[in-house]
Formats: sequence, C-alpha cells, structure tokens
Amino acid sequence: MSRAQIEGILAAAESNLQRAQGLVPRGQSLGDKIIANMFFEDSTRTRCSFETATFRLGGQVLNLTATGSSAAKGESLLDTALNVEAMGVAAIVVRCAISGGAKLLADACKCPVINAGDGRHEHPTQGLLDLATVRESLGTVAGKTLVIVGDITNSRVARSALHGLVALGADVRLVGPPTLVSRAFEAITPSRPGQVRVMYDFDEALEGADGVMMLRVQLERAAGAAISSDYHELYGLTRERFARLAPHAVVMHPGPMNRGVEIDDAVADDPTRSRILRQVTWGVAVRMAVLEHSLRCD
Repeated sequence: MSRAQIEGILAAAESNLQRAQGLVPRGQSLGDKIIANMFFEDSTRTRCSFETATFRLGGQVLNLTATGSSAAKGESLLDTALNVEAMGVAAIVVRCAISGGAKLLADACKCPVINAGDGRHEHPTQGLLDLATVRESLGTVAGKTLVIVGDITNSRVARSALHGLVALGADVRLVGPPTLVSRAFEAITPSRPGQVRVMYDFDEALEGADGVMMLRVQLERAAGAAISSDYHELYGLTRERFARLAPHAVVMHPGPMNRGVEIDDAVADDPTRSRILRQVTWGVAVRMAVLEHSLRCD
C-alpha cells in the first residue's frame, strides 16, 4: 500500500471509532452481507474484532475453524474457501499457518480476501491498527522513533508494522537476540521515508524512543530454542527500563502477552502510557474500515 492508501484507511478508521466502541448505533454499510471468518490458527483479538467490526457495520458472520470444519478431514485451505465462497459470502477473512496463504485464496476466489495473518509473512490489519494507535498517542507517525522488541524473525506483526511505520516516515529499531533478528531487515530502508536499524542492545535502543512495541517469543514456531534463560533480563521491558523512557513515550503489545517474560505487569498495566488495550479498540475501527474498503462501501 502507498502512503496515501494507508492514510485513507486510517482516516476511515478514525471516523468509525465511536461506532467501534458502541457509542453510536450500528451502521448498515454492509447491508446484511455475510463475512466468512476462516481462522485456522488460534486467535482472540483478531477474530473477535473482525466479528465485532462486521456486526457494527450491519453484516453477518460465518465462523470456521480448523477443528470444526472439513479441514480436520484433510480438505485443503483453498477447497474450503471455494466452497464457502459458493455459499454466497461477500468476503473471506483468513488466518492460516501457510505463508502466502491469503494470496493463494485471493488469486482463486472472486470475492475479496482479507489477510488476518498468514504464517510468518504478514498481518496487515494489525499493522494498520498499530499505526492508528501511534498516531493517536503521539500526534503523528512521521519523525518518531519506534522500537520493536523480541521475536522479529517469526513475527508477521513486526513485518507489517515495519512496512507501515517506515512508509509514514518513522524510524524503526528492531531489537532482540541475534538468533531472532536478522540484519536483512535493514534492506527495507532505501525505498522508504523512514529508516530501519537492527540492534541487539535493548538499553541502547531505548535512547530517544517515542514508543516501544513488545513481542512475545513464538514458541509454536520453535523460537524457544533460540533464546537464553536470561531473556527477560536482556530483552524484557522491566519497570527499570520503563522508568528510563521519555515521559511521552508509549508502550504497545499486539498480544497475547507473556507477563514476566517480555513485559512486566506494572508496565503492561500502566494507566497512562500503556496503549495495549487501546490497540484492541483501534483494531475494531481499522477492521471496519478494511471491510468497507474491500467491499467498496465507503
């Protein structure tokens, strides 16, 4: 997406924010259309926010999971999607373990396909809600310094946030143990307004930071073997590190959090600078905007 396209989605999300929070009556822009949620990996925030977004726009949701569908009998992801499309759904939201799985469906299906996370590849709507949260918290994305910490290699969240942040002019520092952060990520820099820097010293990376996004270690993708027993000491956002941040700096986390591993309780629950639950609220508004954009309802 271009900078203008990203900003268009963010503007639409902002206009949907009150409705996303249930502060105004639900809209009818989806006109009772059915949105199929195909979630073949576990999810709380993304799945529930897509459901809520659909409801807030006057649509209906059809939910499928791997264990409750014919995928458990060996049906392929694509065959499942084609069968669901044949039932007349207006769009498919897909989360899967296959990197590139969303594009596979988009190339074969006639209805819009929205990527809710595909393997180690991308998580576009998470990236957009992270941008919305940063912009609300700091006033702008351009010129800000954001630190993303943890399991970068396996994180589709980090990839999507990285693309969006540098496209809007932020400088990004990617931090973690060398086993989980490759300097190859710096290759994104030449074609983007913002800069990307890979760092292995968390304390050094916090200097001058406007925001910190913590990531969990993705044990389900075998990342546990790539960290040492002192991970929390080296890469955890402790109360001591939090205290060294600038007073305006904010803390984010896409969830689920592993408290006491990548983030301390007092930091996650800070009443003024933790934006973790605000990210969840923006997730509904952003996904409303994406649904309307995909179905040309805006």
